[in-house]
Amino acid sequence: MPDRLDDETRRDQGMQVRRQVLGDEHVDRANTKITPFTEGFQDFITRYAWGELWSGDGVDRQTRSMLTLAILAAVGCEDEFAMHVKAARRNGVPPEHIREVLMHVAIYAGVPRANSAFAIANTILSEEQSD
Repeated sequence: MPDRLDDETRRDQGMQVRRQVLGDEHVDRANTKITPFTEGFQDFITRYAWGELWSGDGVDRQTRSMLTLAILAAVGCEDEFAMHVKAARRNGVPPEHIREVLMHVAIYAGVPRANSAFAIANTILSEEQSD
């Protein structure tokens, strides 16, 4: 079991990884929306999602991206899914792998969930090609 990091180290590491995966523009935009009501939640996800989970060395970032895409598509979190399609591409996940993830979603979580995720991913990947 890895050593536990103190909160400040985990927060700093989490912010660094969050910026690497999601991009400075996204993180800066999200940070401007923090309110006293959401501040604790934002700190929580920075420390644990990004500072622990995404910072771990158990699997590479491409694999983490594909796992995240599968889970978000399976549970129907479309806004988060769209954000993580962009993150997956930033992490070097090729479109062919995203397609394979969604094919698994179709079998194991249902065709309607995969259909929605395919539409979202297709839009994002098409925009990427036109840039």
